[in-house]
Amino acid sequence: MNRRVFITSTTAAAIGLGSSPVLPKVTQAQGRESVKTPTQPFWPDKARLVISVSMQFETGAQPDRGAGSPFPPIDMKYPDLPVQKWYEYGFKEGVPRMLDMWDRVGIKVTSHMVGQAVEKHPELAKEIVDRGHEAAGHGQTWEPQYSMTPEQERAGYQASIDTIQRVTGTRPVGFNAFWLRGTPNTLGILQDLGFIYHIDDISRDEPFTVMVNGKPFAVVPYTIRNNDIVGFDSPATTNAGYLQDLKDDFDVLYTEAGTRRRMMSISTHDRISGIPGRVKLVEEFIRYAQKQKGVVFMRKDEIAKWALSAPNVPHES
Repeated sequence: MNRRVFITSTTAAAIGLGSSPVLPKVTQAQGRESVKTPTQPFWPDKARLVISVSMQFETGAQPDRGAGSPFPPIDMKYPDLPVQKWYEYGFKEGVPRMLDMWDRVGIKVTSHMVGQAVEKHPELAKEIVDRGHEAAGHGQTWEPQYSMTPEQERAGYQASIDTIQRVTGTRPVGFNAFWLRGTPNTLGILQDLGFIYHIDDISRDEPFTVMVNGKPFAVVPYTIRNNDIVGFDSPATTNAGYLQDLKDDFDVLYTEAGTRRRMMSISTHDRISGIPGRVKLVEEFIRYAQKQKGVVFMRKDEIAKWALSAPNVPHES
């Protein structure tokens, strides 16, 4: 569905915290190769491989000076006007273009939203949720958590909850810290505030749980290797190169998934993956993956809820 049509016709209700986890309705094309289905059910409905996509929603929360960008550094005493316009692209073009692409391929994603970006672009944040995607926490402001006091962390996370819930009608249950760098207090604060998972861990290719405040807390691993901000900016790579990286990663994980639980994570950012050529390559990859038998795309809250109820996911103390 084109987003312009959606805006004028939608009556979809926001997704509430209390709703039961529902597996995404994704049409799974039969693979062209003969592939044996794993005899042990590693995932719900005997899915072979789960892929989870993030769409970071950050435009509008960046600082006036010093924000990361493709432009060379400028003396901090001057306003960096083109950098601000580069970020605006994520709101004006990037997210809308990606939303239409997610609809074309029939998947739902997790959008980690900075609270200030939600405040500045409330209609777009609400549209993301109304189109069936997850709104997750990414802090209230564009600043690192690792240097915050416990009081500052708690206040920032609560403000993020309040902002997202007020604007989108749904309460975030997942969290992503600034560049994955939380503090020793982060998980305890998140657990206290009602979050059920975080993604700031790149140590596995499958979900797992950790014990926090005497209760299990889900970890839905994030990605650096399949992250557009890393692949395109430090160092830069081509669209064709990134597409091949995604396919290679998928091929190995899909093979491994015949004998163990495997998950693939992909990260997109509003102003980076929202440009035309990169939307094209992400769509091409998704269609490539969907041709294989047993591939399912899931939101991270769905994965976390399942991991917390499943008896055989890895657990770390």
